[in-house]
Amino acid sequence: MTSNEAAGALAHTQALPDANPFQRLAALLGDTRPGADPIILTIGEPQHALPSFTGEVLMENLADFRRYPPIEGSPMFRAAIASWLDRRYGLGNTIDKDRGVLPLNGSREGLSFGAIAARDQLAKDVARPAVILPNPFYQTYAAAAHIAGAEAVLLDSDASTGFLPDLAKLSPDLLDRTIAFYIASPANPQGAVASLGYWQQLIGLARKHSFFIFADECYSEIYRQTPPAGVLEAAHAMGEGYSRVISLNSLSKRSNLAGLRCGFAAGDPEFLSRWVKFRGLAAPQVPLPAQAVAARAYADETHVAENRRLYNEKYAIAETLLSPILGPVTPEGGFFLWLDVSRWGAGIEVTKRLWSEAGLKVIPGAYLAMSGPDGSNPGDPYIRISLCAPVGLTRDAMERLAKWLGDNA
Repeated sequence: MTSNEAAGALAHTQALPDANPFQRLAALLGDTRPGADPIILTIGEPQHALPSFTGEVLMENLADFRRYPPIEGSPMFRAAIASWLDRRYGLGNTIDKDRGVLPLNGSREGLSFGAIAARDQLAKDVARPAVILPNPFYQTYAAAAHIAGAEAVLLDSDASTGFLPDLAKLSPDLLDRTIAFYIASPANPQGAVASLGYWQQLIGLARKHSFFIFADECYSEIYRQTPPAGVLEAAHAMGEGYSRVISLNSLSKRSNLAGLRCGFAAGDPEFLSRWVKFRGLAAPQVPLPAQAVAARAYADETHVAENRRLYNEKYAIAETLLSPILGPVTPEGGFFLWLDVSRWGAGIEVTKRLWSEAGLKVIPGAYLAMSGPDGSNPGDPYIRISLCAPVGLTRDAMERLAKWLGDNA
C-alpha cells in the first residue's frame, strides 16, 4: 500500500465508529447502579399511540403477506406518497409517482445504500470519491460512505454554524470528487432546520459539481410552530425539476410506527428509476400490508397533529424547568434536547454522573460525532436527551435534571 493509499484508508475508516452510540453508552456505564429509579432518555423510539387505523388496515391486507411485493412499490403507495408531498410542500403535482417515488424498509435502508447508487451512477473518474456529512451525524451516514468505499468528509455543525454544515467551507476540488451529501433537517441531534435558501444553495452546488443530495427529513413533521422547508420544495421553487435531489422520510417519527419499517425516497426520477434496478438485485421488498398502512397514514394528518402537540407539551416543560439554568433549550424541530453542559464538565463525564447520581440515562454528544485530527469533537460539550417518554415521566426527568444542574452549578 502506498503512502497515499494508506492516508486514504485512514480517512476512510476514521469516520466509521467501532460501535453505535448505545453500545458505547452501555460500555461507559457498565455495572454502575443508577442513583434513583432510572428514567431512560436515550433512544429516539416514539412512545405515543399508534394511529387508530393501523390494526384495521393490516387485517384488511393480511393475505398480502403471502405475496412477494413489487420492488418499485404498489401503485397505491406511490400515489399516496406523491399526493402527501404535493400537499405538504406545494409541489404542483410535479412528483413522478411512477419513477420518482420508491418504497424503502425504513429511511435507514435508503440512507445506507444511497451512496452506492450515487457512486455507480456518477462513475466519477477520481481516486477517492467523497461523501460529505455533518458532524454530529446519524451513524448510518458514515456506514453509507464506508459501504461505497468513499472518504467520509465531516463538516462540524455547531452553534457557530447554526448547527448545519457551513457550505461556504466546501472547496471546489472537494465538491468535484463528491458523490453524495448527507444532511438532516430537522437535524439529529440539534433540531436545527434548513431554510429554503440554504436548500437552494446546496442544490446549486450539487448540480454544478454533479453529486446527489440525500436529505434525511424523517423529523419533518415534528416541529414547534412552522413546518420546516423541504429539499423538494426548494427544488420546485427553482423551477428546474428534481435533478440531484433525493428526499428520504418514513413513518417512524411522524406516525410512531418505527417497527413497521416503511419509508420512501422521492425526487430525481432518473436516479430513482435506475436505483430500483439495483434494489431489485440486492434489497428486500417492503411488504404490501405495510405499504397499505403507509398509504392510509400519509392520507391522515389528525394523528400527526396530536403527536406533534404532545412533543411540544414536553418541550414547554423542559423550557420552563431548564431555561433558567441553561438559557433557551427548545430547537425548531425534532424531539431531542441538545444541551451544552460544559459548565458541569464534558458530556461524557456529565452522562456518568447523571446516571450514578440522578438515575437519568442520556447520550454523550461526543458519541454522536467524530473527533478531528486535532482530537477536538464538536459533541464534547453536549448531552442529547430524547423527549419520547410520556409527558408525566418527562416532567419527572426534567425536574430531576434541573435539580442536579442547580445543585452542582
